[in-house]
Amino acid sequence: MTARIGVVTFPGSLDDRDTQRAIRLAGAEPVALWHKDKDLHQVDAVVLPGGFSYGDYLRAGAISRFSPVMETVIEQAKAGLPVLGICNGFQILTEAHLLPGGMLGNDHLHFICRDQKLRVENASTSWTSDYSEGQEIHIPLKNMDGRYVADQYTLDKLEAEGRVAFRYVDFNPNGSLNDIAGITNEAGNVVGLMPHPEHAVEPLIGSGRTDGLPFFTSILKKLVNA
Repeated sequence: MTARIGVVTFPGSLDDRDTQRAIRLAGAEPVALWHKDKDLHQVDAVVLPGGFSYGDYLRAGAISRFSPVMETVIEQAKAGLPVLGICNGFQILTEAHLLPGGMLGNDHLHFICRDQKLRVENASTSWTSDYSEGQEIHIPLKNMDGRYVADQYTLDKLEAEGRVAFRYVDFNPNGSLNDIAGITNEAGNVVGLMPHPEHAVEPLIGSGRTDGLPFFTSILKKLVNA
């Protein structure tokens, strides 16, 4: 039976179709989910895609966090449903308190778009098992509010528990503390990151790399072997 991975569309989502394509390329079935629908339609995992939901008013992800679909996502994530938040999706996950910390505007106050080098720090989550710990990859990055922040206690806890999933290498593009590009929850089923793996899944389009495809093959293997 084919694994079904839901992709939520919020008002202002930009990368939902790209994410669906990445899921399809990995061999799973993408399922479009609408932000006003509480029903997840029996999907096996959920991706919150990138974009500028609700125009990033108040704070990035602050309004989307209260969309009806998030009520179910939060409940199911706490019960073990794999959830990936990409860029705006990462912001939504912090606003929903499924991941600790928060996102602020880039320290240089400009939108940034670049091919970003990352180091995989945790290859044991539902979304990163097809990587190797310490592996360096290139994933496109595009954001205005990408600076990850948290209090010192939270940062120390993330580091001590190995919950920093990805770290920026060579260049910190937004001033994120500890060069953090992505984190995971304690259970490893919820992961958020600012770069866009769905833009690095085919050699002929996007970045021209396929470094992002293991996100989607990782979750597929997790679901098939569950």
